[in-house]
Amino acid sequence: MAYGTGGCVKEDIRKDEEKPSENQGLHHEDLALKTAAHYFGEELLPALGISGIVEYIAPTETVKLEARQMYQDFNYVMEDRSWSHLEFESDSVTDEDLRRFREYEAAVSRKFGVEVVTYVICSSKVKCLKAQLKVGINTYRVKIVRLKGRNADLLFRRLEEKRRRGERLERADFVSVLLTPLMSGESPIGERIIKGMKILRDAKGALSAEEQEKMLAVLYTFADKFVSEKELNQVKEMIAMTKLGKLLVDDGIEKGIERGLEQGLEQGMKALTETCKELGVDFRQTVEKVKIRFGISEEEAQEAVRKYWQ
Repeated sequence: MAYGTGGCVKEDIRKDEEKPSENQGLHHEDLALKTAAHYFGEELLPALGISGIVEYIAPTETVKLEARQMYQDFNYVMEDRSWSHLEFESDSVTDEDLRRFREYEAAVSRKFGVEVVTYVICSSKVKCLKAQLKVGINTYRVKIVRLKGRNADLLFRRLEEKRRRGERLERADFVSVLLTPLMSGESPIGERIIKGMKILRDAKGALSAEEQEKMLAVLYTFADKFVSEKELNQVKEMIAMTKLGKLLVDDGIEKGIERGLEQGLEQGMKALTETCKELGVDFRQTVEKVKIRFGISEEEAQEAVRKYWQ
């Protein structure tokens, strides 16, 4: 199995002149997705059998004439100037999915004048895998990516035995852990992600702090795409004490405030309270953040938080 070489993936810093000015609903997951996108481009595409060299990350939103936006998961500009478009699917790949991917490709190709190949990255539980769609005289195709030939349960057992023997886990072991949600096996995907996070959390010394955070971001992204809300909350609890977790909370809070302040001070306090609660910040800490952020008294902050703490 070939792995990436740790290259640097740049972001596309070109301004999108067609991007609408109105807020389209930012999420606190944006930071994790951005971090994961970098690591996917640097390391994981070769491990998934996706060939070519990534030049930089491309825009992931496409503006349509109907004044709506279409969001893709990850887009990369390759060395040959074509685009590789990654989509994540957790249940099945249907005709409707293929129509949506085809629409993405057409919009991107027309807007940027490029060729696009869509790779659909499937979790281990996907049963129905459609890779092509007949449309009139044309046949639209995507490339399905999954690791059914590798077993996540066997991998975790092998790594546990390695640790019991006192052997140090190698970097390739940690990269394999990131791919367990795509492998076969009996264990639920949420359980694999949590196990993987525990392994990464204990990887001090084997990985740099920066790479550790990038790997955690990849697992967080898989959780966001593939698991239930209950399992995602467990993942959030695990990641909360890490540097990435703190950045996610801070980033989410700031974006929540920005959204609310566009509609006035009261909406700003409402947005901050709701965002803090969603991110697992407790009542007392939320009161403190509202008090500091809006320059109000302790009593006023408590009253505001209590009003929106539902």
